[in-house]
Amino acid sequence: MATRTEADLGTEDWQVVRQLLPAGWEEQARLTGALRRARGIDGAEELLRILLIHLASGHSLAETAVRARRAGLGRLSAVALFKRMQASEEWLRWLAAAERDLLTEGAPVSRRRLRAVDATAVSEPGSTGTDWRIHYAINLTNLQCDFFELTGVHGGETWRRIPVSPGDVLLGDRAYGTPPGVAHVVAAGGDVLTRINLRSLPLYDSAGARIDILRTVRQLPVGQALDVPAAVHAEAGQVIHGRLVAVRRSAQAARIERKRLLRIAQRKQRQPSGKSLRAAQYLLLWTTLDEAVTSREAAEYYRWRWQIELGFKRMKSILGLGHLPKKDPASARAWLHGKLLTSLLAERMIQIASAISPWGYELEEPAQPLA
Repeated sequence: MATRTEADLGTEDWQVVRQLLPAGWEEQARLTGALRRARGIDGAEELLRILLIHLASGHSLAETAVRARRAGLGRLSAVALFKRMQASEEWLRWLAAAERDLLTEGAPVSRRRLRAVDATAVSEPGSTGTDWRIHYAINLTNLQCDFFELTGVHGGETWRRIPVSPGDVLLGDRAYGTPPGVAHVVAAGGDVLTRINLRSLPLYDSAGARIDILRTVRQLPVGQALDVPAAVHAEAGQVIHGRLVAVRRSAQAARIERKRLLRIAQRKQRQPSGKSLRAAQYLLLWTTLDEAVTSREAAEYYRWRWQIELGFKRMKSILGLGHLPKKDPASARAWLHGKLLTSLLAERMIQIASAISPWGYELEEPAQPLA
């Protein structure tokens, strides 16, 4: 009995992937300059398939060129493929952004959209620091990406990068807890839930006096949550009302947090402050959510934020996102956007396979009745 070859299976898999791509993706290859001329390659479809061999499978440029030639996709050298990668930067960015929009179309309707926001660093070969930063947001109702942005090393973590819709609830770690970031979300009709940085997010009582947070939570016993009114003062005298929510950590959890702080301080060759070590005994949150969300529920919401950390771990361990093999800026950006596209395509495959059909992909045309 005849068996299907590896090339046959690759073509079959490609037909599934092709149905997940956004409308106009081939035209965009020419509009963005990825395919100004078709030397050594037939068209946009072949180019994207070749790029995905490199991006999704993690093959080197030389090995990708060999595999593409054997599969009949095109005759490109490793150098020519590198140049194609550089030219495809904007096309891959457009594909990733459009794929993200398609992914969020199927998001379930809910009264509030709970969104975890974070960023992860990607370094180039031989680098001693962060060279690129991916800013990312996921919708916690379906664990799917609804925003991303790629910046250089100086692209700081802030909620001001994130488009906010009325009713959104944004969750962030200490880096996002700043008055300008909070004001951005509140002005757009959203709410925030953030870890407190004792230096960058000062809190004030109803009389306008600064709250001594560590003194306020000092007598808090294990197993109970503190919930007190606390305001943030933004620019131009704007007062944003909210709540300080605090939970005392167990002794073991506090030890783990102190070890983490000491490890970070050692890496940066400095000593952690006494305040930071004392604050390690508590989970300190600030939120603009009203009392309809209890302090316990607020703490649970924040616990869900770790889903974005798990997402980064999956992208770095499975897709190799943390190991950037490029030094040229254009090819590095193209590679990173291609990795994001691969991740989003995988999310859409999972979404469709679990929610639509037992055969695992969408049909191009509606099924016709047998009659």
